[in-house]
Amino acid sequence: MKAIVCHELNGPAALRLEEVAEPRPAPGQVRVRVRACGINFADSLITRGQYQVQQEPPFSPGFEVAGDILELGEGVTQFAVGEHIIAMAPHGGYAEQVVAPASRCVAMPADMPYEHGAAFPVVFGTSHIALWHRARLQAGEMLVVHGASGGVGLTAVAIGKQLGATVIATASSPEKLEVARQHGADHLLNTSHEDIRLRIKALTEGRGADVIYDPVGGDLFTASLRSIAFEGRILVIGFAGGTVPQIPANHLLVKNVDVIGLNWPAYAERHPAVMTESFQILLEWYLAGAIQPYVSEVYPLEQAVDALNHVVSRKSTGKVVIAVGN
Repeated sequence: MKAIVCHELNGPAALRLEEVAEPRPAPGQVRVRVRACGINFADSLITRGQYQVQQEPPFSPGFEVAGDILELGEGVTQFAVGEHIIAMAPHGGYAEQVVAPASRCVAMPADMPYEHGAAFPVVFGTSHIALWHRARLQAGEMLVVHGASGGVGLTAVAIGKQLGATVIATASSPEKLEVARQHGADHLLNTSHEDIRLRIKALTEGRGADVIYDPVGGDLFTASLRSIAFEGRILVIGFAGGTVPQIPANHLLVKNVDVIGLNWPAYAERHPAVMTESFQILLEWYLAGAIQPYVSEVYPLEQAVDALNHVVSRKSTGKVVIAVGN
């Protein structure tokens, strides 16, 4: 079978399309015929040896796939061969087949396209657990979403609206802001030339934002800290801007601010009930038409490196997906 393989931890440039042996499921795992695989910024981190749970080369990146079950490992009874599923794998999704723990798989709705299934878990799961479980966003609150046109950013906009918040979206160009507006953002701020702190203060009548969702870091985090409301919550999702902020703890004391980290994959091991409940809510919303993945581009497996570079360069909007055969 074909797979994109990482042999050296020096970034996406080291990835190669190769013929590899088919994987075999261990007890508690399923073997999946991959139909689509979602691309994530974290895929670049794992190819550099910078991810939280790092694989030793050789390996294939790719955390989220949609496909069909080819084989059940010993003890797996909740699924059947041929069933369409969404699977979260520790790695290996950039391939024609992957094995994944059955505990990290969910049945895919019959009417859900494979591309939607592969675009669903990481971005919607991250934003939902961040806003619903960690920040406990309430109806009527003011939510700021940085990087609002990106994969997780757009889902944070949609979930924020679903939870009843007023959403202020930030992005670096009018085109990206327009995408955020189309997905429900109430207010748009251009980070390229607007003073984010002053604009957030103005939009909240000087009070500041109740919750700020930050997958970017760097200067935007500094602006967030200066524009958060009393007892506000800042969600640290990632550092796509490249700079990990250093937090002056005395600033947290002044307004009783919470800075909340979110490591979404950790819930699969440490608190699976939260992840299960979150998926149930999200799939109910999807089936009701309240939320839908925005897949901006689809690449073939042979162009997976181009797809990953497109995401890493922050040129993409929404979700980029690899389509793997028929």
